[in-house]
Amino acid sequence: MKKGCRYGTHRVLEPKGTLPQPAHKLDNTMSIYDNEVLIDVITLNIDSASYTQIKKDCGADAQKMKQMILDIIDERGKIQNPVTGSGGMLIGIVREIGPNFTDKRLKVGQKIATLVSLSLTPLKIDEILKLDPTNDQIDVRGNAILFETGLFAILPVDIPEKLALAALDVAGAPAQVDRLVKEGDTVCIIGGGGKSGILCCYQAMKNVGPYGKVIVVEFSEENAQRIRDMKLADHVIVEDATNVMAVYNKVTKITGERGCEVVINNVNVPSTEMTSILITKGQGVIYFFSMATSFTKAALGAEGIGKDINLIVGNGYAKGHANLTLSILRESAEIRDLFEKLYV
Repeated sequence: MKKGCRYGTHRVLEPKGTLPQPAHKLDNTMSIYDNEVLIDVITLNIDSASYTQIKKDCGADAQKMKQMILDIIDERGKIQNPVTGSGGMLIGIVREIGPNFTDKRLKVGQKIATLVSLSLTPLKIDEILKLDPTNDQIDVRGNAILFETGLFAILPVDIPEKLALAALDVAGAPAQVDRLVKEGDTVCIIGGGGKSGILCCYQAMKNVGPYGKVIVVEFSEENAQRIRDMKLADHVIVEDATNVMAVYNKVTKITGERGCEVVINNVNVPSTEMTSILITKGQGVIYFFSMATSFTKAALGAEGIGKDINLIVGNGYAKGHANLTLSILRESAEIRDLFEKLYV
C-alpha cells in the first residue's frame, strides 16, 4: 500500500506543490493510500452558495443540474464549484481504513459525516439517484476519500442522518457565534432565515441575554415570518441585503448610528460585503460565513469608508462545533421540527 501525505498532497494532479483544496484537479482513483479512509457515499450536501449558483445557471432544471455536478467532478476529481470555489460535505459508510490512519475511533461499517469541504475531497460518483432543485442534499451512489487530517463526525443515533447532515454542514457558524457574541451585545444576522441563519439566531439569542438585541435581515417574507414565529430575534427586517443603504437605514433606526458589535453574514449571494461593514460599529466584528463573500471587496471596502473592524473569514471548523450544533437540535424542538420538514 502506498504511503500518503497526511495533508493529501499525494492526490494533487494540478498544479503540483499545492494542497487539495486550492488544487485544480485531484486524483480520484478509489484505491486508498496507507493513511486514507474509503467511504461509500450516500448523500452529498452541496453548500448553499454553490447550489444556488448551479441552480441559477441551469434554470432550476434537475437534469441539467445533475450533469453540471457530474461535469465538475469529472474535470476536478472533486466537487469544487468553479464560480464560488466551494463544495459542501457528505455522509457515507466507512468501507476501508488505511493502517496508518491515526484516528482509531473510526471503524469499518460506521456511518459518518465528513466535516471537511467537498472542494478538497477526492470523489467519484457512479450515479446521482435523487436531486431536487429546492433541496441542496443529493442522494448518490459513489465513493470518496478522507485524508488523515480530515475531520469527521460519527452520526448520532438519536438524530436522523439527513437532519444531522443538514446541521453539520453549517456547524461552524453557530459555534463561531458562541465565541463572538457576549451578553448585552447588539448582533445582526444577515440571511437569518436559512439553515445556518436559524442556528446562528438561536445561539445569538442565548448569548446576548435579556439586555442584548438580535436583529435579522432576511430577503424572504416567508423566512422572516418563520423567525418571528419561532422568536429567534428581537427585530426582523425584510430587505435585500445587496441594497446597502436600505439595510443601513433600517438597522440604524434600531441601533443608532453606532451600529452592531457583531454582524454574522450567512447569505448565499454576492455583493453583501459593504452592507455588513456599514452596520458594524468601530472595532466591532463581522463573521463572513457566506462562501459568496469577496474578501477583496470586504477588506478594501472597509478601508475605503474608514472602518476599523475585525473581518473574520468563515472557517467552517471551530473546536467542538459538531457537538454544539447537534445540541441545538436536541434543545430546540421547533428548530428540529423545521429541519425535519425541510431535509428528512
